[in-house]
Amino acid sequence: MPVTHNATLVLMTLIGIALSGCSKAPQATAPESADQNAAGTSLELSPPELRIIATGANISGANGLHFGPDGLLYVASVIGSELLALNPETGAVARRWTAEDLVFGPDDIAFNADGDYYWTSILTGEVAGFKASGERVVAANLGPGVNPITFSDHGRLFVAQCFFDTGLYEVDPDGIEPPRSIRDDLGPGCGLNGMDWGPDGRLYGPRWFQGSVVSIDVDSGQMREEAKGLQVPAAVKFDSQGQLYVLDTAAGAVLKISDGELESVASLVPGLDNFAFDDNDTLYVSSFADGFVARIDNGKLTELSPGGMSHPGGLTMHQGQVVVADFHSIRGFQPNTGAETFVQRSILGVSPQGSVVALADDGDHLILTSWMDNSVRIWDPVNERIIARYEELPLPIQAIRYNEHIAVTLHGDGSVALIDSDGVVSTLADGFGAPTGLVIQGDRLLVTDRSAGSVSAISPQGQVSVVATGLDAPEGIAVIAEQIFVLEGENGLIKEVSGADSRVIAKLAGGGTPPASPTQPPSMILNGLTADGSTLYATDERQRTLAAVDL
Repeated sequence: MPVTHNATLVLMTLIGIALSGCSKAPQATAPESADQNAAGTSLELSPPELRIIATGANISGANGLHFGPDGLLYVASVIGSELLALNPETGAVARRWTAEDLVFGPDDIAFNADGDYYWTSILTGEVAGFKASGERVVAANLGPGVNPITFSDHGRLFVAQCFFDTGLYEVDPDGIEPPRSIRDDLGPGCGLNGMDWGPDGRLYGPRWFQGSVVSIDVDSGQMREEAKGLQVPAAVKFDSQGQLYVLDTAAGAVLKISDGELESVASLVPGLDNFAFDDNDTLYVSSFADGFVARIDNGKLTELSPGGMSHPGGLTMHQGQVVVADFHSIRGFQPNTGAETFVQRSILGVSPQGSVVALADDGDHLILTSWMDNSVRIWDPVNERIIARYEELPLPIQAIRYNEHIAVTLHGDGSVALIDSDGVVSTLADGFGAPTGLVIQGDRLLVTDRSAGSVSAISPQGQVSVVATGLDAPEGIAVIAEQIFVLEGENGLIKEVSGADSRVIAKLAGGGTPPASPTQPPSMILNGLTADGSTLYATDERQRTLAAVDL
């Protein structure tokens, strides 16, 4: 998600990234009967079969990594809003902590010598942890953007900010003493990312936007450059021999740093997040873009937790492919087999593509939408470049081409707006509680209102009429032969709707996590729906799957 260092933009990015995460277990099935309908009169017809055509990652984005004293590999997942303890041999999940355990949007995790472990909640700014006894403690709240965390050899706790502010702090693990500022000038855009304590008693960390690795004397604040010339350094770690390594997320590589010189030791794919060494110096790597956790042992790569779609949202048909907005990437799939045809990853704050929550076909191009960076962009997927960009929109959810304009749902002001070729934004219709999905039917637009549980039609002149009611959090919407279909975000039901009547077509998992703040759109990651001929395609954000229904 591109970070322009605009405080409002970055805050929207950060408060949006604590989403639901569950172990992958695709259970999408057609319901037994239409009696399960929750709205209006049931249209009594046998539902068609739902097919899962593509599955994704087991984790909704894998972020910080750290080995615990129990020998398990602990993984933080911001978007999954969970901590997981993996068996480092098999990848099996041994334990899981979620919002029910008061773990919210964890970005990084660290253990001290006593077995206490702490994490940073990039969403809330909270630095919290569990003592070895199980007691939960809040060490500090530094505001949204708290990111890397590490302990010194003597149990001192250090936290830095990235993608919202640039501070570096020492934090009292017991939360009694106020945080101590070490430096606040490490920006722009990011202080330090994944840090580690060095054998020389200095704190080491990468500077995301500076392409360098530095070390800092935590008492004086004095900084020393250790390496430069990196693309986008995301994390540093020392092995058991005191050798320093750095992960370059743009290069998709882990490199060894010796006297400022860089030597590649592992090459994967862009979008890596963090890494860790076990007691034998075997390397483990996580990916925020693909959601995998991998082990690298003597050059052999083993995926402990498979990757793929990590947070699938809106989708569209584009040149014979099903194209999915996957937050940190755009992914194409063959509609018959579900084979992945392409993937274009985005590096936070660096890649022009930016974050993508919804997308739409636009001839040779794609229209990308993201409320997380408040923009709509026209993307050339062949040359991987932006053709046009419309920014500072009030929480755009989905945008499509409509006559000579781009129509976009704006949660920030409850409207459907039009953007002309000069970038001028005008309101077509307003008064919606949570305008979400958009589709064209004839000469009019159809929009789902997630909070009102309705579908409305908007004429070219902006006249609004309600065409379906009694729905449960409708998000994605599609039209086949004038019939209207919606995907309900809470319960995962795909329905054919007309007025107060509905027929259940199929059921996905549903049940995304509610928004973290009132300013956040309730759809979060859009549960998308699109049509091609007589087939509906839908994404399931919770199970990270792509499904098809042949009508």
